[in-house]
Amino acid sequence: MKAFDNNKYKELQKKELKDRMERFGRLYVEVGGKLFDDNHAARVLPGFEPNVKMQVFSELASELEVIFCINANDIIYKKMRADNNLSYGDELLRLTDAMNDLGISVCGVVITFYVNDPLVFEFEQKCKAKNLSVYHTYFIDHYPQNIDSILSKDGFGKNDHILVTKNLVLVAAPGANSGKMQTCMSQLYNDKINGIKSFYAKYETFPVWNLPLDHLVNIAYEMATADLLDQNVVDKFHEEAYGEFAVNYNRDEAAFPIMRDMLVGLMGKEIYKSPTDMGINNVGYAIVDDFAVQKAAFEEIAKRHEKHLARFENGTFSEEAMNRSDELMQKAIDIYENLIK
Repeated sequence: MKAFDNNKYKELQKKELKDRMERFGRLYVEVGGKLFDDNHAARVLPGFEPNVKMQVFSELASELEVIFCINANDIIYKKMRADNNLSYGDELLRLTDAMNDLGISVCGVVITFYVNDPLVFEFEQKCKAKNLSVYHTYFIDHYPQNIDSILSKDGFGKNDHILVTKNLVLVAAPGANSGKMQTCMSQLYNDKINGIKSFYAKYETFPVWNLPLDHLVNIAYEMATADLLDQNVVDKFHEEAYGEFAVNYNRDEAAFPIMRDMLVGLMGKEIYKSPTDMGINNVGYAIVDDFAVQKAAFEEIAKRHEKHLARFENGTFSEEAMNRSDELMQKAIDIYENLIK
């Protein structure tokens, strides 16, 4: 028996995307995690199809365009993905081909934190050979603290304004720290200057906001990001605004006050009251067998812990990250033992 209703999840995600487009006009959607082959989610949520994100977006293809972001430093230093041993540049080009195969339009590649470098130039030429438009965004002094400076011609105003023709814009990247959120904010600013109504949301999978903080699915997410030392936290902004419990993670929680002020500066009013508000995440509503999901998540946690230990022993995993992994493993054992009593 499947523990996760993939079809229900897909319909809920599509509905929420459409609802936000109706409310806000053009919607820039920053995508967290993998676009394709989300095997972590498939393992911890039996029934979750690894390519469901693209199933959702493919069914909205007539309304959709995609922007891909890549950090100039990741091109220069030839950053690699651990899962497929491709450089970030090659992975981005692979993803654009996959979009074309699905009939989804790629409206541009953005080189973020742009610097003039031979390797960056070479990558641009590869993009242009595939008929991909290339845009630049730049380092902004005092980002993200100085909102007035950021929302000016010397801040987001110096970035290229990406030509977009459709109302649902997926902003994706070959890996983390590629400048997706800053690209979204830059587009909102430049759209506003040009009289275009647009807004922002995040397409999230983990952590699952409406599962308990110590639910094994959420702990599996922490274990998967143990090397980043990510930590799930109670969303205090959501609790204060609505009196409701919600789970988010530490980096979004820490960044939210600045993000909120930036969006108020762009929109003229507060729309999102918490980082949870920004997310489009219906995973929790599609779980149909909680015990089976937690069992699968526990198995994933144990396997990840074994891999972390092997990496630690060969010197590719830090002591701090290993301590974090050990802590999460013990927490998971305690929860699972109580679950099966």
